Amino acid sequence: MSDFKNFFGVAPSDQNALDVFSGEWSSSPPASRPELKAGATPLFDDPRLTWAGDRFGEMGLTGGFAGRDVLELGPLEGGHTYLLDRMDAKSVTAVEASSRAYLKCLVAKETFGMSPRARFLLGDCLEYLRATDRTFDIGVACGILYHQTNPVELLELLTKRCGAIFLWTVFYDPEFVAKNPVPGAKFSEALAMEHAGFKHTVHRFNYGPSLDWKGFCGGGEVFSYWMEKAEILAALTQFGFGDFHTQQQPNIHGSALLLTARKI
Repeated sequence: MSDFKNFFGVAPSDQNALDVFSGEWSSSPPASRPELKAGATPLFDDPRLTWAGDRFGEMGLTGGFAGRDVLELGPLEGGHTYLLDRMDAKSVTAVEASSRAYLKCLVAKETFGMSPRARFLLGDCLEYLRATDRTFDIGVACGILYHQTNPVELLELLTKRCGAIFLWTVFYDPEFVAKNPVPGAKFSEALAMEHAGFKHTVHRFNYGPSLDWKGFCGGGEVFSYWMEKAEILAALTQFGFGDFHTQQQPNIHGSALLLTARKI
């Protein structure tokens, strides 16, 4: 590499493109590209998307994501967008608020050959949902609910704009917090909230030192509010969704929830 900042004085390569954000990637490249190096988490080969597609098939959406207009909130680095594209989604509209994550998505789109059916938008997904008149067959919100300061609003807006949703989120587990003081220390007060007539309790999660990392994957504030599992399901039910398919996974902060649901 040249001594000039931001100038690559070597032959072009896909690794060069990934190295624009060296040290900032969360995702590892697709398994089909083992020669490339980036992050460590296999989001370009994520079985959660296959799980969701199978559940949609069980609820009558034959083919899962194939042939459907998909809205993706918080694509991070484009791993799930890449998979949705390869699952033959009719279109994928992926809305990302972080400018650096958005640029990594564009690098990933070029490097890993996503089709023109996949479109990345830079901006706040809540503002997008509040403003758009567009509707989607499926909404994908994977790793974003627990980064909100009003998570129920996100659920409400998704149910207005999407006929079905796939949600993956960690949730507040009081038993885990009581038994694990180190990760539990990131939580502070509980707060009673109400949105769109749904009364619930949220738990403040403080990002702390992770805010200092250039590859920070959280929300736009120094904290977010987490919900408990039962209230996530109750909110979706109040907003007219049902036919729930759920699965729990272990997580360093307690448990994570995979969920598919549809408008009923």
